[in-house]
Amino acid sequence: MSTAWPSQLWIVRHGQSAGNVARDAAESGGLAVIELAWRDIDVPLSELGVQQSIAVGDWFASLPPNDQPEVIICSPYERARQTAQLVAERARFAKATAALRLDERLREKEFGILDRLTKFGIQQKHPDLHTQRMHVGKFYFRPPGGESWCDVILRLRSLIEMITREYSDRRVLVVAHQVIVNCMRYLLEHLDEKQILEIDRQGDVPNCAITSYHAVRSRDDADALQLNLVNFLAPLKETATPVTTAADVPSAAKP
Repeated sequence: MSTAWPSQLWIVRHGQSAGNVARDAAESGGLAVIELAWRDIDVPLSELGVQQSIAVGDWFASLPPNDQPEVIICSPYERARQTAQLVAERARFAKATAALRLDERLREKEFGILDRLTKFGIQQKHPDLHTQRMHVGKFYFRPPGGESWCDVILRLRSLIEMITREYSDRRVLVVAHQVIVNCMRYLLEHLDEKQILEIDRQGDVPNCAITSYHAVRSRDDADALQLNLVNFLAPLKETATPVTTAADVPSAAKP
């Protein structure tokens, strides 16, 4: 069966990053600012994030060759790039490694003036923005210099168009960030604001969790993707690798 979609599509959040660890420390310490030595784009994986990525790579390696990814499309952020490279190396994706493609449309949601601020920091430094965000909601709220979820969805629409055009009937692995995972689900599952925010309220996307789809042909001969895994964590649990669910975004982003 030939479809316009990839035959299989996996979406994976990067492994735990040094930024996730620093954010947790700042929140627990009641600090206003998350202290990091790197630009957000350069934040690497933590030691645990490396272990999580290896576990996912070993899981992909256990799949039959004809069920493994042929192409990896990855956020250019260092934590996502490291995750993709570790997965490819452990699974020995000869073709996928050669086809690893960095795409800036998969980058982290941009937080603008709220970048590196904890919930306390946002309330302290930008109380008006905190109030506005609580009124408007994260789907439409755009902090100065940053993005709303709608902005992220707009850039992902063109990414999905590229995937259907260039990788039809191929097996594609996407490695990116928490907001990207949710916004991809919004588009691929034809959700609305209420539905995707309810999914978000249920909890953060765990680091290295796998969400996947496979192509199907409906009765009216239209192509579609069918969801078959959501935040799949068996690769971590089977190897006793700790599961982490730290958010990428400032705490104030949760309603």
